[in-house]
This record gives sequence, structure tokens and C-alpha cells, in this order.
Amino acid sequence: MLRRLSLKDFVIVPALDLDFAAGFSALTGETGAGKSILIDALQLALGSRGDAAVVREGAARAEISAEFDRPAALAPWLEEAGFESSEESLLLRRVIDAQGKSRAWINGGTATVAQLRELAEHLLDIHGQHAWQGLTRPASVRELLDSFAQIDPKPMATAFADWRQATEALSAAQSRQADLAREHERLSWQIGEVDRLAPGTDEWEELNAEHQRLSHAQSLMDAARGALDRIAEAEINAQSLTDDALSALQDVLEYDAGLQDTVTALLGAQAQLQDAAHSLGAYLHAADLDPDRLQQLDERLSAWVTLARRYRRQPAELPALLTEWKAELAQLDAATDLDALQAQQAAALKRFQKEAKAVSAARAKAAPALSNAVSQAMQQLGMAGGRFEVALQAQDEPQSFGLESAEFLVAGHAGSTPRPLAKVASGGELSRIALAIAVTTSQQNSGAGTLIFDEIDAGVGGAVAETVGRLMKQLGQRVQVLAVTHLPQVAACADHHFLVAKALKDGKTNSDVRPIAGEARTAEIARMLGGERLSSTSLAHAQEMLELSAKSVPAPGRKVKP
Repeated sequence: MLRRLSLKDFVIVPALDLDFAAGFSALTGETGAGKSILIDALQLALGSRGDAAVVREGAARAEISAEFDRPAALAPWLEEAGFESSEESLLLRRVIDAQGKSRAWINGGTATVAQLRELAEHLLDIHGQHAWQGLTRPASVRELLDSFAQIDPKPMATAFADWRQATEALSAAQSRQADLAREHERLSWQIGEVDRLAPGTDEWEELNAEHQRLSHAQSLMDAARGALDRIAEAEINAQSLTDDALSALQDVLEYDAGLQDTVTALLGAQAQLQDAAHSLGAYLHAADLDPDRLQQLDERLSAWVTLARRYRRQPAELPALLTEWKAELAQLDAATDLDALQAQQAAALKRFQKEAKAVSAARAKAAPALSNAVSQAMQQLGMAGGRFEVALQAQDEPQSFGLESAEFLVAGHAGSTPRPLAKVASGGELSRIALAIAVTTSQQNSGAGTLIFDEIDAGVGGAVAETVGRLMKQLGQRVQVLAVTHLPQVAACADHHFLVAKALKDGKTNSDVRPIAGEARTAEIARMLGGERLSSTSLAHAQEMLELSAKSVPAPGRKVKP
């Protein structure tokens, strides 16, 4: 349920704070006063598209805040999305600046417009004055019937998409068998050629390192021999000189302890020279020119380079290229396996048919129920003897929406044959039928806690208008109802009445909304009955309408019989 709506610098509203209650609330006012502005603000708070045009002229930004009772079903969603969910209320805020940039918050946490839209279906259900136009479109008809039947068509649509994808894959494979076979042969030959080389993942770097070492073996051995001679084996070498230096210092160390650090350093150098001599000796002992191994390396490296040039890759890329080709070959194997593709297509079709048949059965069960409910509502709306039918017709080809199309047929009076809704001539009839459908389907609504009727009663009047008011009041026993209306009969039935007025202040047009009761409400009903000049007759008539409406109020939880 909507608790509160706050606006600041929105279109022609400087500032507004409205509290709402349960039941049926009517919003009235002169044409152009700004009644639909409130509906637009609510839609923006729930993620509809906004632009700089909604910012009041001269203001930096427009702000909209809407507070709702938090549906229990939304608690997990709020928690998962990271929004505060401990409170019983749900606060949505939207700000649009003069450049058209938008920001949104949910319970004080930054939110996206998409997240606001996700909340909308749980909070509001809006029926506009041109609702009948959507009822002539097949997609809208199906959606309305599925909603009435509480059908979720998404699994069926997913199964259909899977079946179409499997069908397209099979068709593509069948039409490209020759091309796929040639591609398969090419890849197989390339893979076989590189497989014969069997390039290891790090082999290229290892081959180059070993080749470099063997190709410079003589130089390495000569350098190692020269170093060993100078360290330990020449007549004059580093080890013997270090030994002499140590002997000379140790002889006089007792006279000056300051030489101890130098002696220690020379002892370290002596140990390091011994280690170096040992390592060089081991290196020369193991060193081998091995011309045969060098030739093998030359041939192996040449094979790598030849294949790399052939396929215009760097040699080091050959192992990854081989892996890539093998993956492509596996995909080709799958694409050319017609038996497997046919089995996949058959399985996908079976899944779709199962889902579609379940949806068809649910639609077939719901169609007469919806037909009867709307037909009954039509009797109350000045269409006595009228009949409403939901016609289901099998499709020649399965579609993502199922195995059948749906269409609304209407007979405006007794004895006439139901015809497609789009061919009903009277605009007034269309409005009343749309109202009957809206009221009927809204009574089935289990998600949104607030229903809004935006001048959906246009085109009706008289006794029918009184019935519309009673229907909305009755509906307000179940959910919160807000109605923008021009009909005094409807407004008189409301539990709460809000007056929308427009005035000129400081050269600017401002719109304001305030709750009215008592004499102010009687005066507004009288204005709706007879225009701006209020007479004693119109005031008396308005008072009588309000009194009669109050007497006809059903007890809470009890339905009104038409």
C-alpha cells in the first residue's frame, strides 16, 4: 500500500507531501490542474523513463519520494540486493536534474532504475484511460489472460528458444555438410603435421637455451680453464697469493688487533676461491662438445621454425595453436554429427511441447472463467445482455508464446454475435469493457498492493457512473485504490477525497493537492455536477450523493451485490 508521496520542483508542483490510507481514494480537479502529474510521479519513482522536462522551470532538480508498505515477499530480494529490509516500510527516491541525469535510492541505498522497475510489479498496477487500446493487441491479450490464470510463460519461452537454436544448428549442419567436411579434412591434416612435431609447452625456450650452450661449448671451456688456472693451478694464482697475504698478517696480528677484520675478510676470500676452483673443475670435467647433440638441436629448431612460418605464427605459439585446432576439430565433429544434433532437437522439442501443453491447459481453463467474470461486470456497467468471450485459436506453427493465439470477443447487447473487441464501434462501450476487464482482473491481483485508475471511467455517466464508483469502493475493501476521475458519482463513493488545484503565484503556475472533507468535499462534488457556479440545488444534490454513498458502503470483508 502507498503510504506517502513527496514531490519537490516536479513539473508545476513546487512542493507537496501527501499521506494516503487504505480503501478507495479519489483525485479530482479541473481539467489541466495536474491530476495525472501525481500518477507520472509515481511511475518515475518506480523506474519509468524520465528527462529534464519533469524539472520545474528554474529549479535545479526534481525530487520524488514514495513510501510503501513493504510486501513480505520482497524481504529476500532487498537483502540479496544489499538494501535495508528490517523496516516494515519501503522508501523509494528518485532525483532528476535539469540536464536529465537521474539518480535513485531504495531505503537509503543507491539503486538502479532497473531495480526500481523490478519493485513496480509488487507495488503498483496502473490502468490508464486508453486501456482498451492494449486489449486489441494479441500480445497484451495473452499477457492479461496469463496473469489472470497465474501462468508463468517464461519456462515455455526458454524451451522454445532452445528448440529453435537446436533446429537452426541441425539445419546449418545439414546445409553445410560439404563445407564442414572440407574444413574437417584441412584441420585434421594440420593437426597431424603439428602433432608429428609434438611441440611441448615450454620446449621452444628450453631448446634455444641448450642450443646456445652447445654452440658456444669451446668458448665456455676455454674461459673456465683460464679462470681455474688463475684461481688455483697457474704458477702464480689467486689462492697462493691469498695464502701468502694471510700468513704475513697473522704473523703480526698479535701486535695490532685492528688487523683482525682484514684477516677475517681474507679467510672468507680464501674459502670462496676454494669453492670457485672446485666448481670450475667439476664444470670442465662434465663439459662435452657433443657435436651430435648440437646437430639434433639444429634439426629440431629448424622443424619448429618451418612450421611456424607455414602457419604465420611465432614458434613459441605452436603448442597453443595445436590446442586451438583440436578444439575447433571437436566442434566440427559435433557439428557434423547429424544423429546427435537430431537427438538434441527432438529432446528440445519434447521439452517445449511439455511446457506449451501445460500452458494451453491452464489457458483453456482460465478463458471461460475470465469470460464469465467480465460478462457479469458488463451487466453492471450499462451493457445488460452483453457477453464477453476469450477466444483461443490454435496456431499453424508453434510460437514462443505457445500453441494458440488469444483474442477478446464482445457482444454489446443480448442477441448479438460476439465480435473482435477492435471492431466494437462505440467508444463508450470500449471504455466500459476496458473498465470491466480492469476491475475483474484487478480482483485477481495478488501482487500489487495499490491499484490506480487514471480516468479509466471516461465515456461513462449516469447510473453506470454510480456503479463504477461502487465497484471501486468494493475493490478498495481488498486493496488500496486510487482513481483520477471527472465523475461526481465515482468521487462520491470514495473513502478519501483529494482535490487538485492550479493557481498562479509570482508569475508561475503551481499545482497543489490537498485532502478535503465536509463542506469542501460537498462543494467539489457540486462543482463536478454543475460547473463553477455553485447553486443550492447542486450543493443539495452533492450532499445527497455523499449520504447515499455512505449508506451503501459494504461491511469490511463483505462483497457488494450489484
